[in-house]
Amino acid sequence: MSGRVGDLSPRQQEALARFQENLQDLLPTMPKADDYFLLRWLRARNFDVQKSEDMLRKHVEFRKQMDLDNILAWQPSEVIQLYDSGGLCGYDYEGCPTWFDIIGTMDPKGLLLSASKQDLIRKRVKVCELLMHQCELQTQKLGRKIERMLMVFDMEGLSLRHLWKPAVEVYQQYFAILEANYPETVKNLIVIRAPKLFPVAFNLVKSFMGEETRKKIVILGDNWKQELTKFISPDQLPVEFGGTMTDPDGNPKCLTKINYGGEVPRSYYLREQLRIQYEHRVTVGRGSSQQVENEILFPGCVLRWQFASDGGDIGFGVFLKTKMGERQKAGEMTEVLTSQRYNSHMVPEDGSLTCSEAGVYVLRFDNTYSFVHAKKVSFTVEVLLPDEGMQKYDEELTPI
Repeated sequence: MSGRVGDLSPRQQEALARFQENLQDLLPTMPKADDYFLLRWLRARNFDVQKSEDMLRKHVEFRKQMDLDNILAWQPSEVIQLYDSGGLCGYDYEGCPTWFDIIGTMDPKGLLLSASKQDLIRKRVKVCELLMHQCELQTQKLGRKIERMLMVFDMEGLSLRHLWKPAVEVYQQYFAILEANYPETVKNLIVIRAPKLFPVAFNLVKSFMGEETRKKIVILGDNWKQELTKFISPDQLPVEFGGTMTDPDGNPKCLTKINYGGEVPRSYYLREQLRIQYEHRVTVGRGSSQQVENEILFPGCVLRWQFASDGGDIGFGVFLKTKMGERQKAGEMTEVLTSQRYNSHMVPEDGSLTCSEAGVYVLRFDNTYSFVHAKKVSFTVEVLLPDEGMQKYDEELTPI
């Protein structure tokens, strides 16, 4: 078979021989541990044999922990099967399998209240193994080595609910796993229909991707349907994404291959809330309020908060200061998020807000209506910044 194994420099050939020598104890236990497989780990660490060996040995531990030899037979719970979006659909021009990740229609909170974070991550690991298995099948079918996959991320409908912290953590862990355990397997990560919020979402996960993976990201603009056919032949691409492929019944979305997720019915919920670690605690005296200031340096940042109260409900609103350097009363500031009372002593509250202008934003915990009880409030607040490199795509990106 033709491939990249023969294109090695003498230094790289020597590194491969040493790498094989160092792994004599492991190789017999590894499925498909051929030269192609070993070179993926060497390339990931720039042919540093020691670093490559460390990486592969950690992967062997990961294989045992996740029971990867049997993961393709593992079935996730019904709620994950029905509502965790995405699907394997078609192959690119070179025969590499294509995975579609459908972000906007996914209900991250519903999934995390209905399934464990471990199972949602395990489902994504299963996808990686499924794609590797597809590469093997394609290698046999085409008679040449196929070892990489294409991933298309459809971002239409990406909103603040997708930036919920526990949901973002699932994707952060997924990219970290991809980086540590599936090196040199991603051909391209293609982003389509990215809204204005995309640079903020990307900034939350990019540090979990290696430099090489980040270079493989391709963001398509308004003519994405046409552009996508440069990567994937129209007959391998659903009509929904600009190709000619349909389901047997003519459905343009290819629902038999791609799951589009959707709102998780409450009947699946196993819990009403997730346990959260809060960073700060304040006591809001009876008949008074507490203000937490956050400076936003430029538009497009997202303010994200979570809070719980002890001793009863609490009022909460977000305001923009009109004068700097001094405390202002609520009536003197611009109300950005209407103040209202929340039963956060029963169910923790979380929310986020896209800041349309720079300035000092004030999170105000309001207990002025209670003349008897002080309230303890535990909270976390973060400012999420857009990725600077992605900002240049802003003109092309469609508004939310």
